[in-house]
Amino acid sequence: MTAIPGGGSRMLPSAEGGALAGPGDGPRKRRVGRLSFDSVSFFVVFLGVPLALFLIFVIWPFVQAAFYALTDWSGFTAEFNVIGLDNFAALLTDPRFINAVGNSVTFGIFIPLITIAIALVFAILITVGGSGKGQIRGVRASGFYRVVSLFPYVIPGIAVGIMWRLILDPSNGLVNGVLTAIGLDRFESFAWLGNVGTAMPVTMFVVVWGFVGFYMLLFIAAIKGVPAETYEAARIDGAGRFRMSWSITLPLIRENVQTAYIYIGIAALDLFVYVQALNPQGGPDNSTLVMSQQLFRTAFTEGKFGYASAMGVAMAIVTLVFAALVFTVNRLSGGKDEGGRQ
Repeated sequence: MTAIPGGGSRMLPSAEGGALAGPGDGPRKRRVGRLSFDSVSFFVVFLGVPLALFLIFVIWPFVQAAFYALTDWSGFTAEFNVIGLDNFAALLTDPRFINAVGNSVTFGIFIPLITIAIALVFAILITVGGSGKGQIRGVRASGFYRVVSLFPYVIPGIAVGIMWRLILDPSNGLVNGVLTAIGLDRFESFAWLGNVGTAMPVTMFVVVWGFVGFYMLLFIAAIKGVPAETYEAARIDGAGRFRMSWSITLPLIRENVQTAYIYIGIAALDLFVYVQALNPQGGPDNSTLVMSQQLFRTAFTEGKFGYASAMGVAMAIVTLVFAALVFTVNRLSGGKDEGGRQ
């Protein structure tokens, strides 16, 4: 028993060790809530269904492709033999596939850089590139530029490719017609897509033309999220437009730029639709042949689905390595760490 000071002869039962017993002493029982219809339906709809769709339409096809990559399946019969890693060993000595990997990597490096650079310049002009007096605003008629710049992106990629192939046609194309009309006679029958020196740059131009409008709008939305007071304070301190763009805009939309680079890079590593529309045969001397195009040719023209599946697995690995490199470069150059701290 423990006496209470000032409490006369009233006594309280003491706990072990002389400590007062309280409601928090002793083992606590964890309360297990009952599963309600709302909680179960929430997890089924927002977790179970998307997870099931992802497993069925993404993971399972990839698992199948990885399995068929170990076989000599032709794709048109039910019989096949398991040959192990022979397909992957053949890829390492396949000159066409190695050339396609090189072209894809080239597209994956330059197309994102060019697209992001142009999109950032246009986005900054439209949001904060207006008059230096008064409120921070974009150039005049910026709304019109936003709408017009999105037009190429809403056109299907196959239509963009066919349209530019006709524009660049050596005989009746608009480009050669204009160049010839202004006196450049050497472009009278110039094959932009049939010349090794111009096929890849022209293909890059067409892809950038189709992509830049969407990513410009993405960066505009990101810049709109930067508080106007930040720009006002920088302008009061004497910062110019270029200084504000470099020291304020770019650091604050860094994560948006990284995300855009990954998306454009993955699209550039594939690029099947554009190159198939511009140069179905892979361009002169296979100068625009990409991995996906070689995969398609191997599977449906040569009837080697097992070998094509190995190419698909290799494409997936290249894409994952690309994404990992982007995240690593962003981390090493000062991006957010795992905990989200800047």
